[in-house]
Amino acid sequence: MTSTSQLNERFDRTAAVTRSLLGWGVVAGPFYLTLGVVLALTRDGFDITRHPLSLLMLGAYGWIQTLNLALTGLMTMAAALGFTRAMRRSGGTSWAGILLGAFGVCLVASAIFAPDPMDGFPEGASTSEVSLGGILHFAFGAVGFLLLAAATFVVARWCARRLETTWAWWSRISGIVVVVGFFSGAVMPSLELGVLTLWIAVLAIWGWLAAASIHLYRTVPHPDA
Repeated sequence: MTSTSQLNERFDRTAAVTRSLLGWGVVAGPFYLTLGVVLALTRDGFDITRHPLSLLMLGAYGWIQTLNLALTGLMTMAAALGFTRAMRRSGGTSWAGILLGAFGVCLVASAIFAPDPMDGFPEGASTSEVSLGGILHFAFGAVGFLLLAAATFVVARWCARRLETTWAWWSRISGIVVVVGFFSGAVMPSLELGVLTLWIAVLAIWGWLAAASIHLYRTVPHPDA
């Protein structure tokens, strides 16, 4: 029979931790989107076709969306550490993890600084004033989107070196969609169209993070192997 000590020797704790960290990359997006959509559908005056989810940080129960954004940022940072560990194990660099971790930091920073009211939300709030906090919220968001997009290209290069051509192209396209979606949303003359492109960018972010986390997870040997 195999002794307990022999089983412990076979168990790869490093692989187990790496897999666990990557799991947060799968959880982060669904957690953020599910809670955000529930709040969007239950908050008076919020129109999901005209208002970005970040506006839910304002008004009654705004703390829930603030916490949602902060926790999602922490999950993303955990996933970033998993990216670093998994890619180093396969001969890659730490840059994808660093960029993804910085994106997570930007999410937490965006949770600290609330956006300014816009287009009648919250009800009764002035939408003409621009505050320092609102500017910082937007700035951290913009920088975060760029960092995430850069991470997609680093992962694409890693996949290309492993001859995973489909994954490489998918990662590049995701990065382009994120950048184009976010910045076109910021300058669109139509509010509804701008929010739509922003939604596309947000979905691209979390879709990429979940899929990339699963892909990296599969490259890490099972701890009991």
